[in-house]
Amino acid sequence: MKNLLLFMSILLWFHTTEAQVIFTKPQSNRIANYNIKASLDTQNKLVKASMTMVWKNTTNDTVSDLQFHAYMNAFKNTASTFMTESGGQLRGDYMDVSDETAWGWLKIQSIKTASGDEIVSQMSYIQPDDKNTFDQTVFQIPLKKGIAPNESIELNFKFETKLPKIFARTGYVDDFYMVAQWFPKIGVYEQDKGWNCHQFHAHSEFFADFGIYDVELTFPKDYIIGATGGLQSEKILDDSLKVQTWRAEDVIDFAWTASQKFIEKSYIRNELNVRILLQPEHLKYDKRHSEALDFALEYFEKHVGAYPYKHITVVDPPVAASGAGGMEYPTLITAGTFGFLPEGIRTTEIVVVHEFGHQYFMGLLASNEFEEAWLDEGLNTYMETRIMDNYYKKDGFANIAGFDIQDIEYQRIGYARSSHISSAETFRKSWEYPAGGYGAMNYNKPATFLTTYERIVGQDVMDEILKTYFERFKFKHPKTTDFLSVVKEITKKHHGSKIDVEAFFQQVLFGAQVCDYQVSSIKSSKLGGNIGWFDTEHTSEYKISYGEDAYRSTVTIVRNGDMVLPTDLKITYANGDTETVAWNGAEKYKTFIFDHKYKVIRAELDPETKNLMDTNLNNNSFTTQKETTGLWKVVFKIMFFLQNLIQSIAFLA
Repeated sequence: MKNLLLFMSILLWFHTTEAQVIFTKPQSNRIANYNIKASLDTQNKLVKASMTMVWKNTTNDTVSDLQFHAYMNAFKNTASTFMTESGGQLRGDYMDVSDETAWGWLKIQSIKTASGDEIVSQMSYIQPDDKNTFDQTVFQIPLKKGIAPNESIELNFKFETKLPKIFARTGYVDDFYMVAQWFPKIGVYEQDKGWNCHQFHAHSEFFADFGIYDVELTFPKDYIIGATGGLQSEKILDDSLKVQTWRAEDVIDFAWTASQKFIEKSYIRNELNVRILLQPEHLKYDKRHSEALDFALEYFEKHVGAYPYKHITVVDPPVAASGAGGMEYPTLITAGTFGFLPEGIRTTEIVVVHEFGHQYFMGLLASNEFEEAWLDEGLNTYMETRIMDNYYKKDGFANIAGFDIQDIEYQRIGYARSSHISSAETFRKSWEYPAGGYGAMNYNKPATFLTTYERIVGQDVMDEILKTYFERFKFKHPKTTDFLSVVKEITKKHHGSKIDVEAFFQQVLFGAQVCDYQVSSIKSSKLGGNIGWFDTEHTSEYKISYGEDAYRSTVTIVRNGDMVLPTDLKITYANGDTETVAWNGAEKYKTFIFDHKYKVIRAELDPETKNLMDTNLNNNSFTTQKETTGLWKVVFKIMFFLQNLIQSIAFLA
């Protein structure tokens, strides 16, 4: 009887505490786990919370201290590293430092060990990146006893988070709250290297370990909540308050949003629970949100891998909270739209597609966005171009005044017109780019060179690269070396040694070389009479014989930049015949000779447009006939203008 009662008690415990039990098979190592109870004080713009964190040492090191991010302290004073680097403006937002209500901070009130010892007095703020003593976005806790390999530590926090007015992804405006990077979050401990716990920089995002989040939220009952993970339970406390519990497994963060005005559109897609939280004035865009999300889901699952979570929430912030738009968190993304947005401008779609893509590169692969931002932003922007140009290929992601703009061309122009293309390589820490260079080097350029590589090896090969990379490294924090190892492996499998993978990525990723090939001239002269001619540039035994009208044409190519990429040269004769020759692209100045009955009237480099790294496509061809090359220069300028216009309202992150 006693055993039966015990068994029944265990069954009842599992049934009634669903939010606290692991029901799914772990997909990650679940190093950092959080149980948080938080309440939203809408009058004072505060989140008051208690938190139990359990961290496991999965390395072979004995860990003698703990390091945590306190991201919200970036908005605590004007001298923080974030504020000095950004100048108080970011993503179209300006922080009014004269407004006392605009500031935000994280105040740690208590830290207790599992045995109840209070250790908050032992914490100290550190500045591992720049020694700026005014920056309090990282704190350290020394330990009396080190954490041995495979051991865990439990700490219990009490803290208070003051939300800033919407700025740099987080905060409040009116009744809208975007609560992100709001709790003390432990850094990532790396074997033999120690803590990877960088300060919050203006142009850096985040890096964290996987774990389980059980979060209880108390808030005014007339608010609607969107959050990472899935809703487990809900109850009304009294006439004014409501409590919800949320659970997320195998994720690297937990964020949430609240508003009285949200109108929810929800549906189930292949067992995936989809929620779209819209502003009332944006209801007519609900299908644009859902369609773009469905396209992104379908494409990623086909070309990269399965989406493993059971939830995804899309948040539409009000226009006044645009700084919170275009951002990604596990199973929760923010989009952004306007009430006047015409059908031909698909910024809503591009933001939804882009932010969902982060579920893979930021969320599931979880590479280090501080140190190797391109692995997230670059790979994701590349996939964004594929999705947008696949599903919206009729007229691109924008159609303005009859001009159809494809996303990849938008990205290529962003790179080609950047003033930073020769001053910084893509592979560097996110806060070490010259001012204004972060976006071009981590979004535009990687999308451009990855598309170039795809056109060299073929989309099927590129898909195999992406699938292999994803399956091999999901939930494992891959590095650039991991991605390149897969690229080399799959490329060699299909192309052998024909493609020099290392030379390509050494230039486009690790270098700041610029590509610009030019066809500078075509000259033809009559050879006269019947001739027999030998030229080792064509073949080892090249003999031709023409009549009196035979011509020798010379085509001169100039390499204006310092990047070297193999390419093809296609020439067209006056009678319409064509000929294509391969060139290694190495010489600074190269002359090709063609003997034929007819003159060469046109020469075109890279006729299949594989090399999008070429910053000036206008000079890739030359003709002795009249053509409207001037028109293309005008088109290029218009597209550059439109690119800047669209980017100013897209809020991409």
